[in-house]
Amino acid sequence: MGKQLDLVQGTLDMLILKTVSLGALHGYGILLRIQQISKERLEIQQGSLYPALYRLEHKGWIASEWGESENKRKAKYYRLTAAGRRQLQTEAAEWNRMAEVIAGILRATPEQV
Repeated sequence: MGKQLDLVQGTLDMLILKTVSLGALHGYGILLRIQQISKERLEIQQGSLYPALYRLEHKGWIASEWGESENKRKAKYYRLTAAGRRQLQTEAAEWNRMAEVIAGILRATPEQV
């Protein structure tokens, strides 16, 4: 297992959108799913997650409804909206473009510049 990584600034919204695109989850479930998918290399703090969920819901990218959690407690479940699906596609494309640019810079040799 590798060392935990710091979350790249500006990526939390995209990670949340991707996570809820896989199925509706309550807030704590989103934290756990991101940890699971990242093989424990990313850990989102609750203090960052809940303001992000509020912001994404306010923008109309996710919607919520009350339900019952696995341990029979009342929990707010979040799901991706159509607008959120479009936003996720946009953010993922921008992320991939940026990653390609950075990878190109890192591959540069003195002969190329």
